Amino acid sequence: MENTVKNIYIGTCPNCRKGKVFKEKGGFFKLKLPKMHEKCTVCDYKFEKEPGYFYGAMYVSYMLTVGEAIGLYLLLSYVFQFGDNFQIFLMIAVAMIGLSFFNMRISRIIWMYLFKI
Repeated sequence: MENTVKNIYIGTCPNCRKGKVFKEKGGFFKLKLPKMHEKCTVCDYKFEKEPGYFYGAMYVSYMLTVGEAIGLYLLLSYVFQFGDNFQIFLMIAVAMIGLSFFNMRISRIIWMYLFKI
C-alpha cells in the first residue's frame, strides 16, 4: 500500500511501476495542461484503454477538490477567524484554481491504478 501511494504521487506506470505516465507535468504558471504518453516507455502498457476512458477521472478530481476545499476551509477559518466567510471563499477559490493542474494529473493516475487490467 505504501509503495502504491508513492507510485501514484510520483506518476509511474500502474503496470511496471517504472515508466512515467506524463511527458510534461504542465502547471499553473506555464499555462499548460499535463501531456501524457500514449504508452509506457518501459513496458508498452497502453494508458488510455478507449476513447473517453478518463471521463471517470473527473469524479476522482471532484473528490480531491472537495477534500482540499474542506481542509482549507477548516484551516483558514481557524487561522484567520474572519467574521465573514466570503474572504475565506475567495482564498479557497484561488487555491482550487492553482491546484487544478495537480488534481487533473493525480486523478488520472488514481483512475488508472483503480482499473488496471
